Amino acid sequence: MTVAFALILLGGLTAATAPRLLARSSWADREPILALWVWQCVVAAVLLCCVLAMALCGAEAWQAVRGHVFAPAPQQVIDAYALSGEGDPWAAVLAVALFGGGAWTAAMLGREVFGVRAARRARRAELRERSPRLPGEEEADGGRLTVLEDARPGAWWLPGADARLVITTAALHRLKGRQLDAVLAHEEGHVRARHDWLLHSSSALASAFPRVPVFRAFRQQMHRLVELAADDVASRRCGRLTTALALVGLNEDRGVFGPGGDHAHVHDDLPQRVSRLLGPANRLSVGRRLRVTALASLIPVVPLLVAFVPGLRALG
Repeated sequence: MTVAFALILLGGLTAATAPRLLARSSWADREPILALWVWQCVVAAVLLCCVLAMALCGAEAWQAVRGHVFAPAPQQVIDAYALSGEGDPWAAVLAVALFGGGAWTAAMLGREVFGVRAARRARRAELRERSPRLPGEEEADGGRLTVLEDARPGAWWLPGADARLVITTAALHRLKGRQLDAVLAHEEGHVRARHDWLLHSSSALASAFPRVPVFRAFRQQMHRLVELAADDVASRRCGRLTTALALVGLNEDRGVFGPGGDHAHVHDDLPQRVSRLLGPANRLSVGRRLRVTALASLIPVVPLLVAFVPGLRALG
């Protein structure tokens, strides 16, 4: 039980302190892709702590679970974990609680996926109604541009087997020069990096455990960082000024860049994104990016070390 308690303590400390430490970092906006990786490593470490603690608690509580967890292990490894043969009731309570948390998380993730699929089907049905295909268009390539007649500028990507970029006629009239290319590059950046999966996973974890700081901050940061990362993809292809002008052109009628506005609270990060594009800060050096990447990759290794060191020490 000592190792299981250590894992629970490690997961709790990581969940409580990691959001504060990452919030103090000054490089996240300069390196959003790296920040996304760090956040994923932190969340993976917390989840690993819970899974490993559940397995060890189950092995402590029930002989049948112990047989599965330590099936290929020699006797000296089992002895290293000091598991009692009688079954600890507290271990059973912790194992059931952790299993319930995992099942609840899976249920929230399933609800998120089904909800997104239903919303996507509804948007595709609306798109077919507003922009029906012409005869023979069914054979066309799926990744194409669809233009909608609309008085409001807008552009979005519909992922899936029939992925396409949807843009309104008002946006085509508003965007100048390579600004349309910047919008396309931005949306393609989301699709190629599978940002939708990050958003769905973070939403599921935050919905399942809204009081856990790391999951709540994970959802907030994912929505911000994926947009910054896609902005960087567009700016590398089309230039920072062109990308900033495209963002302004698509959203200036929504009251985002002025006081008030009905949609200002939905797009309240757009002014900061435009300012970031127009006045970019210096990126981290290559060496520092490599160091941060390596350190972040080691975060999920810590729970594995805590869990397996007693057994490895016994074998050594």
